Amino acid sequence: MGDAQGRLALIGAGPMGLAAAKLLVEHGVAFQGFELNSGVGGLWDIDGPRSTMYETAHLISSKTMTEFSDFPMREDVAEYPSHREMKRYFRDFADRFDLLRHYQFDAEVVSCTPLGDSGEGWKIVWRNDGEEHVEEFSGLLIANGTLSEPNMPEFEGTFTGEMIHSSNYRYPTQFSGKRVLVIGAGNSGCDIAVDAIHHGTSCDLSMRRGYYFVPKYVFGKPADTMGGAIKLPMALKRIVDGAILKWFVGDPQKYGFPKPDYKLYESHPVVNSLVLYHAGHGDLNIRPDIARFEGKTVHFKDGTQAEYDMILAATGYKLDYPFIDNALLNWRGEAPHLYLNCMHPDRDDIFVLGMVEASGLGWQGRHEQAEMVVRYIKGLRDGAQGARQLQQTKAQGFERATGGMTYIDLPRMAYYVDKATYRKAVTDWIAKLGGRRA
Repeated sequence: MGDAQGRLALIGAGPMGLAAAKLLVEHGVAFQGFELNSGVGGLWDIDGPRSTMYETAHLISSKTMTEFSDFPMREDVAEYPSHREMKRYFRDFADRFDLLRHYQFDAEVVSCTPLGDSGEGWKIVWRNDGEEHVEEFSGLLIANGTLSEPNMPEFEGTFTGEMIHSSNYRYPTQFSGKRVLVIGAGNSGCDIAVDAIHHGTSCDLSMRRGYYFVPKYVFGKPADTMGGAIKLPMALKRIVDGAILKWFVGDPQKYGFPKPDYKLYESHPVVNSLVLYHAGHGDLNIRPDIARFEGKTVHFKDGTQAEYDMILAATGYKLDYPFIDNALLNWRGEAPHLYLNCMHPDRDDIFVLGMVEASGLGWQGRHEQAEMVVRYIKGLRDGAQGARQLQQTKAQGFERATGGMTYIDLPRMAYYVDKATYRKAVTDWIAKLGGRRA
């Protein structure tokens, strides 16, 4: 790392950036934070310039399975907190660990250019109040989030009604008096379809593939808190969890939902109790994939057609690092190919934080990723044996920590990991780098 004891640049003050900032302070590593928004919270601040939040959004994991372990959410916070509660939580976190003074807010990073081929540091160009600034840093930590660049599919024909991506959805009143078609039945698509049922004239849901549906509560407890004490092999876990889902959810196919053509946990399950309820009550019609548009008429691949006033595409997001050349992130396919989703195989002056997704990983799993990275940076500076060992390991080539799982081929699954495999690898490295084993 060039200028070994020099300052790092940290991009982002969302949950991942804040976790990294806290750990950098704890380990005495100097840094400058940059945040496009006027405050902290990232995605969870609905008023932020790149937030894709909507008014009725809540966490799909329970607070106890999501919170940072050293900063629990308040007692009065609901089990599935709203985005407003989450914004408050991250603001309280930043205050508790005195992180605000380390950030430049309303600061847009325009470009990051390496000063050399192998770790001499970075030239960062950033903009604030129309003024451009240039600074050099010894390293770069990118934590700008994964859910801000819409993945908008293309369809044959032209739709003459209103068509938006879910990133442009804010309020249920946007559906008032409209016949609505939601494309995509992931967690956001199902959430938003429920809003459209209540506020629109009608709502249909177009699905390209089947999903496994998980209720928010099982035996009166948040579903993700069940079975945490017993670690089962995946084959057995699928049998047990599949039986629980059958019991609590029944057979979604009887409401017209397509049957998944993959095994449980090979894609992110949908955590939603209401979409099945409304399908069972006839409030929601399930439609297949779209063939083409013709005015306000949508033709589906099964030969049926229907008219709509509004189409909302809940078709997910693409990873986007607009301020840096993709080649510098070792991009492969739909995502950067990084050791444990965060470390470049050859460079020790650039890290991507938060580009990790796993069922049930929570903020604590991401905090562990940040701890491994910060301990590694500190270890390299101190000449620690564990850091040298990690440096050699990541340079030897690696595969994603999937634990042998075959995830379905979707952009959002390109950085998906198996929670148990991933956390074990990360916490093992934390221990080797001088930290406590989880």
